[in-house]
Amino acid sequence: MTMPSAARTTVFGALGPAPVRCLALCLVSTAATGAGLLLPAALGRALDLLLAGAPATRWVAYCAALVLLLALFDTAETVLGGTLDARTTSWLRRRLTGHVLAVGPRAGERFGPGDLVARLVGNAAQAGTAPTARAALLAALAGPAGGLVALALIDPWLAAVLLAGAPVLALLLRAFARDTRECVAHYQREQGRIAAALAEAVDGHRTIRAAGTAERESARILRPLPALSRAGHRMWRVQGRAAGQSVAVAPLLQLGVVAVAGLLLTRHRVTVGEVLAASRYAVLASGVGMLVGQLASLARARAATGRLTEVLAEPARVHGDRRLPPGPGRLELRGVTARRGDRVVLDGLDLVVPGGTTLAVVGRSGAGKSLLAALAGRLADPDAGEVLLDGVPLRELTHDELRGAVRHAFDRPALLGGTLEDEIGLGPTPASPARVREAARTAHADDFVNRLPAGYATLCADAPRSGGEAQRLGLARAFAHDARLLVLDDALSSLDTVTEAQITTSLVGSGTHSTRLLIAHRAATAARADAVAWLDGGRVRAAGPHEKLWQLPDYRAVFGDGEAT
Repeated sequence: MTMPSAARTTVFGALGPAPVRCLALCLVSTAATGAGLLLPAALGRALDLLLAGAPATRWVAYCAALVLLLALFDTAETVLGGTLDARTTSWLRRRLTGHVLAVGPRAGERFGPGDLVARLVGNAAQAGTAPTARAALLAALAGPAGGLVALALIDPWLAAVLLAGAPVLALLLRAFARDTRECVAHYQREQGRIAAALAEAVDGHRTIRAAGTAERESARILRPLPALSRAGHRMWRVQGRAAGQSVAVAPLLQLGVVAVAGLLLTRHRVTVGEVLAASRYAVLASGVGMLVGQLASLARARAATGRLTEVLAEPARVHGDRRLPPGPGRLELRGVTARRGDRVVLDGLDLVVPGGTTLAVVGRSGAGKSLLAALAGRLADPDAGEVLLDGVPLRELTHDELRGAVRHAFDRPALLGGTLEDEIGLGPTPASPARVREAARTAHADDFVNRLPAGYATLCADAPRSGGEAQRLGLARAFAHDARLLVLDDALSSLDTVTEAQITTSLVGSGTHSTRLLIAHRAATAARADAVAWLDGGRVRAAGPHEKLWQLPDYRAVFGDGEAT
């Protein structure tokens, strides 16, 4: 897998989100490697002095100081590495979460909620180790390089012996890095598949229980498990093979260095202490075991970064810099074409909703009603055409202007936590307590909220509610803020007919000034709107008052011929 440039920018570019800590870790790691390289020379010198009967106290003290420094550097590396991993992971999760929210529903449609969670939790944690792994790899490379230089300083023949086997070690490491990258990417993809299937099952748990298919669903969720196991075993085989090969080659090189050092000792070209130092430097210069471990860590981090980059590559919605002029909230769709996957759902659709009126949108399942509602509030963008509010394309509005001008209510409103008052008042600017209660009364939610022990201060998690009650809370949230356009996407579907009639009457009452776009499934709801747009075949087949359209048999068939107006 080739690492895209965007991925390198995400984690591997510059010094990451904590440059000071990353730089400090690199310096500490390099200093630890330097101390480790000085220790064999100091030990060798102390040994030579002891054998010669000369005072060696100073060099023994040097050795003790170097050992103490190594312990301190090791502690500092552990602390810096742990905090850097945590900070980088936190930074990545914040960036990924913000981007997913900026992309909107398209991210969930492409990757699936479960796979997104797997990337956000597991892959972000693995990618977060990249700066630490890079610093550790730098230190791991500095060790062999420094050992080779030290051998050359003792005697060039010692370095020549080690260099003779260096190409073999390089080939082993290159093959290991390539194979590890491939199998780690495969392993992480299979993890994402399992997470996606699990999220689907959790979302549909009632259907699974009602159908009695729990065992079948468990098997479906775990179906990628054999592939995951194979990928995991392959990772361990690749790492084990690399470690085994290095263990086979490295001791031969070390033995060769020691043998040549012994030969040079007999010729009085090196001392006993230098032979000791050479044996330690040979271990450092040929010890690829640490390199294997660091390369494996870096490969896992890079593969995880690649999965994060796939999400970050999805273009976020870009907002303009315009504000809305004074106006009644006139909504206009001009030549709008929108696709879901390869299917054209809306095809060159033209529609105008006069300001201050209520338009009900009806159509058979799959006609594109919810997609039209999403386009009207720019929760999605059309593939072609424009959506305008009071003559201004929605793309050109600032984020705050757009979200302040358009409010939504959905069939399954998301209550994100906090108290019921917080959830009803949720918006760019939180609604006042008085406005929250007024909106709840309009949505006929005030009665059941007041029956709760803590009323509006009740936490959402502690507030048992039916589907209809949840919809009323979502409607109250939409009513709690002044908006030019109110989009109700099937937001009345779980209400009883009496409550629906009361809320619809409030919506179309004379005291309401906003424009309302209402996705309707009941004929009675459509009848209360000022006009109806009938979607069919990706376009508006007919528009006008419900009473007039009711004369058409195909229109009546949308609701069922037997349903009364």
